[in-house]
Amino acid sequence: MDKTATLLKKLTEANGVSGHEAEVRQVVKTYLEKVGDLSQDNIGSLICEISDTPETPRVMLVGHIDEIGFMVKHITKEGFLRFLPLGGWFDQVLLGQRVVIQTHKGSVVGVIGAKPPHLLNDEERKKVVKKKDMYIDIGATSLKEVEDAGVRTGDPIVPQAGFTILANPKTYLSKAFDDRVGTALMIQALQTLKEAGSPNRVVGVATVMEEVGLRGASTSVEAVNPDVAIVLESDIAGDVPGIEEEQSAIKLGKGPSVLLYDRRMIPNLKLRDLVMLTAAELEIPLQMSLIEGGATDGGAIHLHKTGVPTVVIGVPARHIHSHSSIIHREDYDRALTLLIELVKRLDVETVSGFTA
Repeated sequence: MDKTATLLKKLTEANGVSGHEAEVRQVVKTYLEKVGDLSQDNIGSLICEISDTPETPRVMLVGHIDEIGFMVKHITKEGFLRFLPLGGWFDQVLLGQRVVIQTHKGSVVGVIGAKPPHLLNDEERKKVVKKKDMYIDIGATSLKEVEDAGVRTGDPIVPQAGFTILANPKTYLSKAFDDRVGTALMIQALQTLKEAGSPNRVVGVATVMEEVGLRGASTSVEAVNPDVAIVLESDIAGDVPGIEEEQSAIKLGKGPSVLLYDRRMIPNLKLRDLVMLTAAELEIPLQMSLIEGGATDGGAIHLHKTGVPTVVIGVPARHIHSHSSIIHREDYDRALTLLIELVKRLDVETVSGFTA
């Protein structure tokens, strides 16, 4: 694997559900400690500022490091774990999936189960099993065995799914591409801009707790106080059976996307147009994305103080918010090239024009 694939592997295989991001934050630190000045806000978002650059305008590059997962809610006397979701999960993708409970004694593997289909009546078989009716089985037969394993109420639970290069070597399968793919873009952009220079002060942020309400974005933007922000995300690829183009025209391998609308933000139009112009001049195919049922860190960042011109650049991913999603390497590489060139164009005059 080259350095990009290695970076994606390390980031996605690191654990870090919302509110429990220490492990993946440490991975990010190892990549950024020689790039800029590191700091953290008070809830754990990591901030990297390239200080040997002009003080203004301040350009915030954002990727969230938390992944969706679960938390132990209750342990039954028979030794089964009830759980609550951290982030958005569809019930139908959960049954039979392996998970890892992160305990004070180490990792404990389990599987998500429910009442066996053999014991369901005809009416029950037609219904999707709800999370409230599921449990996690770690192979215990009593509450004491669970306690001896180190599992306690409140422990975080992470999907178990490793990074894999698929039959098409340009496609990668892993957990947590939402949003470790955006975090990787932020890291590699900062590494390049550190060497190449830029007409602005670049500040990269690995935010926490995006999946439970954009919390890290809300706090870190106070610390960064940016003049412009670029949010880096996974996007929802619609090129799978059952999705009409009018629902999502985003396709794997057809280039990065720019978000035109989501539930909590409409991008700054002049900044959006600059993304489109830059992509056209670089001959990078750019897909137009609209998400009616979700939001990104931009939802919090663009409302900071009197407002921050903000845009979202995405890397298409199939099957996000499940145990494993798929991205295309060419989409990632093109997104990185576009991001670096875009930042290089954000001088004082350009940025001041976004709000003129």
